[in-house]
Amino acid sequence: MGLTKQYLRYVASAVFGVIGSQKGNIVFVTLRGEKGRYVAVPACEHVFIWDLRKGEKILILQGLKQEVTCLCPSPDGLHLAVGYEDGSIRIFSLLSGEGNVTFNGHKAAITTLKYDQLGGRLASGSKDTDVIVWDVINESGLYRLKGHKDAITQALFLREKNLLVTSGKDTMVKWWDLDTQHCFKTMVGHRTEVWGLVLVSEEKRLITGASDSELRVWDIAYLQEIEDLEEPDPKKIKGSSPGIQDTLEAEDGTFEMDEAPEDRILSCRKAGSIMREGRDRVVNLAVEKTGRILACHGTDSVLELFCILSKEEIKKKMDKKMKKARKKAKLHSCKGEEEDPEVNVEMSLQDEIQRVTNIKTSAKIKSFDLIHSPQGELKAVFLLQNNLVELYSLNPSLPTPQPVRTSRITIGGHRSDVRTLSFSSDNIAVLSAAADSIKIWNRSTLQCIRTMTCEYALCSFFVPGDRQVVIGTKTGKLQLYDLASGNLLETIDAHDGALWSMSLSPDQRGFVTGGADKSVKFWDFELVKDENSTQKRLSVKQTRTLQLDEDVLCVSYSPNQKLLAVSLLDCTVKIFYVDTLKFFLSLYGHKLPVICMDISYDGALIATGSADRNVKIWGLDFGDCHKSLFAHDDSVMYLQFVPKSHLFFTAGKDHKIKQWDADKFEHIQTLEGHHQEIWCLAVSPSGDYVVSSSHDKSLRLWERTREPLILEEEREMEREAEYEESVAKEDQPAVPGETQGDSYFTGKKTIETVKAAERIMEAIELYREETAKMKEHKAICKAAGKEVPLPTNPILMAYGSISVSKIELEESLLVLPFSYVPDILKLFNEFIQLGSDVELICRCLFFLLRIHFGQITSNQMLVPVIEKLRETTISKVSQVRDVIGFNMAGLDYLKRECEAKSEVMFFADATSHLEEKKRKRKKREKLILTLT
Repeated sequence: MGLTKQYLRYVASAVFGVIGSQKGNIVFVTLRGEKGRYVAVPACEHVFIWDLRKGEKILILQGLKQEVTCLCPSPDGLHLAVGYEDGSIRIFSLLSGEGNVTFNGHKAAITTLKYDQLGGRLASGSKDTDVIVWDVINESGLYRLKGHKDAITQALFLREKNLLVTSGKDTMVKWWDLDTQHCFKTMVGHRTEVWGLVLVSEEKRLITGASDSELRVWDIAYLQEIEDLEEPDPKKIKGSSPGIQDTLEAEDGTFEMDEAPEDRILSCRKAGSIMREGRDRVVNLAVEKTGRILACHGTDSVLELFCILSKEEIKKKMDKKMKKARKKAKLHSCKGEEEDPEVNVEMSLQDEIQRVTNIKTSAKIKSFDLIHSPQGELKAVFLLQNNLVELYSLNPSLPTPQPVRTSRITIGGHRSDVRTLSFSSDNIAVLSAAADSIKIWNRSTLQCIRTMTCEYALCSFFVPGDRQVVIGTKTGKLQLYDLASGNLLETIDAHDGALWSMSLSPDQRGFVTGGADKSVKFWDFELVKDENSTQKRLSVKQTRTLQLDEDVLCVSYSPNQKLLAVSLLDCTVKIFYVDTLKFFLSLYGHKLPVICMDISYDGALIATGSADRNVKIWGLDFGDCHKSLFAHDDSVMYLQFVPKSHLFFTAGKDHKIKQWDADKFEHIQTLEGHHQEIWCLAVSPSGDYVVSSSHDKSLRLWERTREPLILEEEREMEREAEYEESVAKEDQPAVPGETQGDSYFTGKKTIETVKAAERIMEAIELYREETAKMKEHKAICKAAGKEVPLPTNPILMAYGSISVSKIELEESLLVLPFSYVPDILKLFNEFIQLGSDVELICRCLFFLLRIHFGQITSNQMLVPVIEKLRETTISKVSQVRDVIGFNMAGLDYLKRECEAKSEVMFFADATSHLEEKKRKRKKREKLILTLT
């Protein structure tokens, strides 16, 4: 069958116009050995690395489809963990920018990620209420911690002990013992969601932020330490943090007893509260690495900074207070009020945790990160609500530190949503306009080459010649800009209401505007004398007005300039003759107003898109409706024909862009990528590029490829994608609210793990075939009495081996039918004997034994296999252990050698310095002697 009609595929080319998206958090990253210069910000599904000094984007960590919700750099600064909306986690290398490790275990968006001190483990919390601890080095999940009843907001590893503390929106703070993987303590002292959590004062203090203006401070006492000191509990707790005796005691002087005293590893007591200035909830609470500066912010634009004093500083402060109190007491005693002054000074929590200052940003804060530079300066970087990154620095050691804004990244995007887009006639420049600014972008480099301030823009076009642009605004004004200078040439009051739409006339001498004041106005370009210079400049003059009964939403000229289509608020489209302004046709059928429309290049068709989610295709000769298409799942926001064709694009509030054929009424393809409502799009005059803008602040460029698109294949791919999605959702219960048994494993079933299991099955079947062939081949050789060449399997020749990634290993083994397990166990025995990948094979072996224990132990055939495995595994594992032990000892020896050498060097340096000094002294003495 020949191709009846060939379409060309459009593909996503680039994302630009977004500096940082709101869902994730901003973090400082170390790059090229520099700290405090580079930041990582989420940008829809990607992560952008910005250079704060130059304001340039230097690296893009490419995502797949899902939006980024959480970022966490590793302690060594070489990797960045990225959490996504669908619950997956990817670990990127900051050196290469590649994401080599993927963890799939959560069913909902990742809300928090934290590495432990060495960076070997990663804890992830999600909206699905689970916490999973991952082994980053082994690329596998360790265990899943269940207990919270709502989304996790924070998870922290303790440095000294193998404990994890988590907080959630269920008002709980839970302590987990990671040796036994159980929750040994739940703190219930909060009435509202716990949004933030930090450990300070050498992990002796916990500070939590909730939905009120209090930061609650809890004292942590580790019970082993209490027992060591053999003191009564309350007394030890009192002394654990000096100078806060009064705040530590509970009303009855004892501390809360948990149900089973032997289970307790630590105890928490409320030490008091610090009041914030903000009245709303805590959005983010963080402490910088040295643990000295605590910072938090609410839903406003103020970051509050507190300083946590060290023990020495507290002691100094107490001594000062004591001196003052004694002075006061002496004065009183001098006046004869009392004989023997008793001086008692109480230390309050406010003396230990002092307010430093507030940093006021230019817009609402979405997230922040802190870093202490070696010079003692504190840097705070902010991701703001209006698509902006700001960096502030201050010196916290000064008595009144003043925050100074040192840099901001603004050029790469608009402060608000882009409402109109247009291409220049040479397909190179793209205009985007929002509520406060117009930006001109170079399509090939995606750099912003001009920024001009404007009023709230709703529609725009390039004036023929591409040297000026015209903007229509929400207040009904026309604004004319010169691109070379970036100046506003003229502002004209065109309409009394919003100017919703403009259409350039095909003869390029003028244009038409439609507004909310129920009128359509015709304008001509003209050259007028400029007062400031001798040259003439471009201006516009109004020629005619067409008054209508309803608000005008959209206007469009037919290509022969004979007809004008006007869409009205009464859900109809009226067609008028341009020369006489007489009424020609009325197109009615939409249930809600027509928001967008376009006329094809030959003037034969008009396509209208409406808020009723339908697109209708009409003939312009008689006004008959050719077809009504259910186009989007929400309002159709924009519609435009591809030049020189009957294909058109529609954009909807359902986050999708779709391409249609107006002759065959076929849906050709869907362009998915935006994460929020799409406001507008523009097709380039050549038809090779489409640019779209969305509420997610991003602009996306789509490019036409030379790859032909066949509709049947496209539908087949869509069905496959649907099937793959359903495979991943298979585990969900059929009855709403019904919960399944606890999932012990950290992974989850995805289409990748199903495919991996199939690959393992294929590999085992191949192994069975090949072993049978080998037996046959041996028999043939024996019969023939000579060596016969063995035919090689074509699959093995092509691929060499069939591989499965480490991440999918356990989940794919879980799906594997038991009939394949005996073969795998035999193969494992052979592999271990060869000594290849002992650790990995042991991991798979123990996993299979754990999940198929009953069947393996009851199968007599497998007894000898298991016996052999036991012997080989024990011997090989002990060999590996010996090798590691030897290497460790060798490294220790080298370390000692290096230390000894450096000490020798140190002493040699010291002696040479001493000799030098002696020599100089002798010289001086000689000089003095000769002088005397």
